[in-house]
Amino acid sequence: MEQPHSPTDAGPAQHRTTGAERVLVVDDDPTVAEVVAGYLDRAGYVVDRAGDGPAALASAAEHHPDLVVLDLMLPGMDGLEVCGRLRGRGPVPVIMLTARGDEDDRILGLEVGADDYVTKPFSPRELVLRVGSVLRRAQPGTGTKTLAAAGLTADPAARRATKNGAELALTLREFDLLSFFLSHPGRAYGREDLMREVWGWDFGDLSTVTVHVRRLRGKVEDDPARPRLIQTVWGVGYRFDATGAPTPDGALAPPEN
Repeated sequence: MEQPHSPTDAGPAQHRTTGAERVLVVDDDPTVAEVVAGYLDRAGYVVDRAGDGPAALASAAEHHPDLVVLDLMLPGMDGLEVCGRLRGRGPVPVIMLTARGDEDDRILGLEVGADDYVTKPFSPRELVLRVGSVLRRAQPGTGTKTLAAAGLTADPAARRATKNGAELALTLREFDLLSFFLSHPGRAYGREDLMREVWGWDFGDLSTVTVHVRRLRGKVEDDPARPRLIQTVWGVGYRFDATGAPTPDGALAPPEN
């Protein structure tokens, strides 16, 4: 994390939240937890703190946070296990903190359902902005029609998705990604485009998009190893095919490299 500043230096007033959302900060480093909590408090959030996994789960059960800022490296029960247990209770957004530069650790966090991650050292101001972005997208849509294609539906108002009538257990970002694809069938989008349109960021680690596409395929495709709905377009990115038609061999290939 960058050199800590006073929480009173949290940035412009326009970044304040107006809904008094509750954020749970989980980090075993008291200095990091204090600085992050101070910035979030200054931005108008109600903040709870926990220093380990069991305390985090207990706090979440009692206070029902709107979002969790969760350190990956925790004593006893690591952040991956905590995230998995939180996900088992319900769809709470999670931003993972990691002190490691290893991409595998970041991807693991996304694989267990984290909606975003920030790598230490990080700017507390950036974290506050990411918290606000995730929470805004977590709000139910208003006046938005249910989207449907290829046996899939996404209801933005209820934030509920189904496949052939059966409800899908999607994370916040998976739901947003599915809704975007359903809204734009037949058009290929690069990972940069999806990062901007779905995550709301003009920059970021594009592996975030790759992992979320893979997770979403695992829930909406009949055979995730041979996807027919969310297709990979060589040299471009991804395209949603509402017909679910098979693609000729060699026409598609992963753009991840």
